[in-house]
Amino acid sequence: MFFSTILLSLRSIRRNLLRSFLTILGIVIGVSAVVTMVTLGNGATLAVQNQISGLGTNLLQVRPGQRMMGTGNAPTFKDTDAAAVAQQIGGIFAVAPEARATATVVAGGRNWSSSVIGSTNEWLKTGNWKLAAGREFTADEIRAGSAVCIIGATVRRELFADADAVGEQMRVKAFSCEVVGVLESKGQGAFGNDQDDMVLVPLNTLQRRITGSKRINTLLVSMEDGSEPERVKASLRQLLRELRKLAESDEDNFNILDTKQLADTLSGTTKVLTMLLGAVAGVSLLVGGIGIMNIMLVSVTERTREIGLRLAIGALEREVLLQFLIEAVVLAALGGLVGIALATVASMALTGVMGVPYVFNVGVNLLSFVFSAVIGVVFGYFPARRAARLDPIEALRHE
Repeated sequence: MFFSTILLSLRSIRRNLLRSFLTILGIVIGVSAVVTMVTLGNGATLAVQNQISGLGTNLLQVRPGQRMMGTGNAPTFKDTDAAAVAQQIGGIFAVAPEARATATVVAGGRNWSSSVIGSTNEWLKTGNWKLAAGREFTADEIRAGSAVCIIGATVRRELFADADAVGEQMRVKAFSCEVVGVLESKGQGAFGNDQDDMVLVPLNTLQRRITGSKRINTLLVSMEDGSEPERVKASLRQLLRELRKLAESDEDNFNILDTKQLADTLSGTTKVLTMLLGAVAGVSLLVGGIGIMNIMLVSVTERTREIGLRLAIGALEREVLLQFLIEAVVLAALGGLVGIALATVASMALTGVMGVPYVFNVGVNLLSFVFSAVIGVVFGYFPARRAARLDPIEALRHE
């Protein structure tokens, strides 16, 4: 009896294909909107995490001043500060002083404005940088401030096109330097910047030939895997206060940014936005459920005589109720499947346009399908109950 009821329901749906399609349209839109929004949100979250991790493994960025933006009157760091941190604090993988400037770089008649970074080979370790070609600086080059440089992928492309840049000469501002290495590409950073648009030179080279200053605006501290970040940060803070001769009553004139905390914060924000977008899109599922209920009520009215005939020849109320309930559930579930298929296609296309990874979430897709079927049960029950409670005699008299 149950299978015959299912067959009757499917035949009824097939008899009115256009109306059935219009009935499930709201569910299709709702499911596809929810799945697409959540998929894009998950992709954006993963992209943020990847970009932040690209800054470095367990990286602490130390800058002068009480705020991240601007140093104010706070004194900058010394190159000896980096050596002190590396020697006196446990759990440290690498420490690199960093100074920056913007300069025009020129090679072979082509010029490009880029960020010039002065540091040591430790800078490559703190940022997880790998060499695509060439070598690192030698100890003599770092100590003497030699005219050598390592360039990012963007600078290589803009100045040397497809040619091998290692061994070539390029001019940085007013001095000529030899390209000794090319870095592997990292792409866009967490804040929309091009990480490959940079030239790395020894710290002394930048200070003597470009800035004319001993100022070091950043200390990059990479912690070892498995180290305790809070302990390392506390030790780092205490050491820097001693090096900067701050009294106990003095406030810190430097700030420490933990990139892992930044990643967690940004990821949490994108997750909240994803949930909000998913909730807004979920409203359309309720609208689709109301559409199913309205169409099913119309269907009950149109098939009143058919229902009366079934009841008159011995069909039970629960069989009639089950028939209409199955129709509603099948329509809603079918809408869910079509919505998931459309969402998959749309998500793949949009993630490519947005430049974020496509993350297929089995849980979200399965939950959307189950929820669409539940919508069919909830909103199909009232029309089904109305059909089951029709008086057979009055139903047969219906015109």
